[in-house]
Amino acid sequence: MSISILLVDDQPLIRGAVRELVLHEPDLQVAGEAANGREAIDLARRTQPDLVLMDIRMPVMDGLQATREICADPDLSGTRVLILTTFEEEDYVAEALRAGASGFIGKGTEPAELIAAIRTVHAGEALLSPRATRALIDRYVKSTPRTTTLPIEATLEVLTEREREVLVLVAEGLSNGEIATALTISLSTAKTHVNRTMAKLLAHDRAQLVILAYESGLVVAGEA
Repeated sequence: MSISILLVDDQPLIRGAVRELVLHEPDLQVAGEAANGREAIDLARRTQPDLVLMDIRMPVMDGLQATREICADPDLSGTRVLILTTFEEEDYVAEALRAGASGFIGKGTEPAELIAAIRTVHAGEALLSPRATRALIDRYVKSTPRTTTLPIEATLEVLTEREREVLVLVAEGLSNGEIATALTISLSTAKTHVNRTMAKLLAHDRAQLVILAYESGLVVAGEA
């Protein structure tokens, strides 16, 4: 089954380059293209893409607001957002994750890395390495007012002790395989725990679990 992708960037050259990359992959297809956040929301609602590759700085409506609206739309619950950013826009990363984005990748990345990132996010994994996770949390999460789109009723009280352990490891940037190793459990069991934790906390994906773990105080910045 193909992964449908909505390309969102105000620069036609960027959209064209990414389009060519996507069209060369047998499991990927372009659902549409948008030049700003407002167009992205409208197109997403019409085409129901699996993934939106979203720029941040755009006219009319920026990518952060568009991400918030797409991720908050119940009709787009199956759509994930991958932010395509630049080094200069790094300050926006934490806000993008709070808005519901599943990860971010730089515009200077290699083509193969971009394709891998698309598949990773589509598979339900947050595109956050341990190093990037800690850097973001240390720099932003504790200094930025809480604006997460996670529902208020999301509470750690619904988690079992094992699920809390899993949440801490997710916040540290561990993959399902690394969580399985750390807890001496099977990979399938680790996946089950992660999925149940997301379901109980009403989190869209692992990136929102990371934000919630820190904002709830379960994990303290600088100690992970």
